[in-house]
Amino acid sequence: MTGSSSSDRENDGSKQDWLDSRLPVRRFLTTQFRHFPMPRSANMLWTVGAMLSAVLVLMLLSGLVLVMNYTPTVAGAFASIEAIERRVPSGWLMRSMHMAGASLFLGALYLHLFRGLYYGSYKKPRELVWLLGLLLLVMTMITAFAGYVLPWGQMSYWGADIAGKALASIPVIGPFTERVFLDGSQPGDGTLHHLFVLHFTLAFAIVAVVGLHVAGVHVAGSGNPSGIEPDRKGSLPFSPYFAIKDAFGVAVFAIVLTAVMFLFPDLVTESANYRPANPLHTPTNIEPEWYFLPFFGMLQAIPFKFGGLVASVGAVVVLFLVPWLDQSPVRSARQRPLIRLSMILLVAAFVALGLAGQHHMEGSWLIIGRCATVFYFFHFLVVLPFVSRRERAVVESAS
Repeated sequence: MTGSSSSDRENDGSKQDWLDSRLPVRRFLTTQFRHFPMPRSANMLWTVGAMLSAVLVLMLLSGLVLVMNYTPTVAGAFASIEAIERRVPSGWLMRSMHMAGASLFLGALYLHLFRGLYYGSYKKPRELVWLLGLLLLVMTMITAFAGYVLPWGQMSYWGADIAGKALASIPVIGPFTERVFLDGSQPGDGTLHHLFVLHFTLAFAIVAVVGLHVAGVHVAGSGNPSGIEPDRKGSLPFSPYFAIKDAFGVAVFAIVLTAVMFLFPDLVTESANYRPANPLHTPTNIEPEWYFLPFFGMLQAIPFKFGGLVASVGAVVVLFLVPWLDQSPVRSARQRPLIRLSMILLVAAFVALGLAGQHHMEGSWLIIGRCATVFYFFHFLVVLPFVSRRERAVVESAS
């Protein structure tokens, strides 16, 4: 029996060697994941990437079920959503999973972005990793907006209408851009068809960019909270140490997702969107999903539409410039008191913008929203370059 088992092991080993010599998947996984060096000081914020990967797979699988039963027409969209909820086996579960997953995915993505800003993950040699991550953010936001319109409920229709009017405010090319987006003068069949194709295509494009993002991390190496590049003594292999931590993070995320789906569904749904779109009846409070509220607040904070559009788009564009705005040799905000304070105020401003957008800039919320908008850009365009120049001068004088 012992000889037989050892012979089986040798046969298995020879089969693995034969496959690995032709398609080195096992060797690649061992090198790039199991033995990949991770900094000992990496905290739970480093597990958010695993959470995002897990929920992305969940979104793709549930989305495939939904798309097989969806009709991208004005006459059939809302009815097909009702059919999914009531007639397709477990259709209600797939849709609930998809909606809750989208909301939590954006939330985790914002947390991942904050981690990168706080710990200086955009600095050399990880500029490309940062830029690919921001590209993922933009693609995800477009995909989420397209998915928000597809049910063709009241909020879906008027969300598309507001987006079209915002595009129309662009000088010269605005009216043309609006017609291309809406495929007409108002949301209709063409709008749904465009957004359906965009939503479906971008979902798989996101997977490709995630692959590039992960590849960039494995080439440049993982950063750490201290901001000091870890050496061999300061590193541990990914498995089992961080694999267990990632598994724990994914389990916590799954619990939160389940709680939102079954206990707090109102957090990710709007009652107005359970009514079919009616172009003749404008809802009293038109507002986007929570993850777009800060940008919606910026859109409202400026007294003219094009200025608001520039501010809301610029809020994302300025993030692409961060590696060049902050060229300080110090990476982590742990060693940068001014940056740490400014980051706290930046988060407060982002939250205040969301609340101001939710309250439609009425009364004192208008002042709060405008102040928050000013500070958001002040942090990136003034604080980061100023502190960076100051810290660079200190380091050069010390050396």
